[in-house]
Amino acid sequence: MSEEVDKPTQETPVETDKTAVKSKVPSGLFGVAHIFASYNDTFVHITDITGSETISLKSGGQFVKADRQEPSPFAAMRAAYAAADEAKSKGFIGVHVWIRAPGGHKSRTPGPGVQAALRALTRADLKIGDIYEVTPLPHDGSRRKGGRRGRRM
Repeated sequence: MSEEVDKPTQETPVETDKTAVKSKVPSGLFGVAHIFASYNDTFVHITDITGSETISLKSGGQFVKADRQEPSPFAAMRAAYAAADEAKSKGFIGVHVWIRAPGGHKSRTPGPGVQAALRALTRADLKIGDIYEVTPLPHDGSRRKGGRRGRRM
């Protein structure tokens, strides 16, 4: 019975030409639009593709006077238009959209401003890449507030 042992072969690393592979859209011109929509406010936060550098951050409360109007679709639309204009002035041509609700033990349903903000980004001539729903979900961590018999009104 003969035993054959696989010996690792020494191969020279193959160097690839990095200029040979080019995407159709330069990656530096695409960003990420984080839309956080709760029932109290709507935030539109545009970052670079890595998410580490903020390009624009606007909220619905910056565009309306009354607190009750902050989560409205009108305020979200104005915030998205302003954020998109700022991103376009810095050379961005498109965004990937991450939609987030409060999540966790709170509401997992986005607020009323999501649809208006997404529509405003499209109308502001920003290309929409991927749309992700990134609401955090609980993994049975802490107990939900409200007590044993729930919230009583």
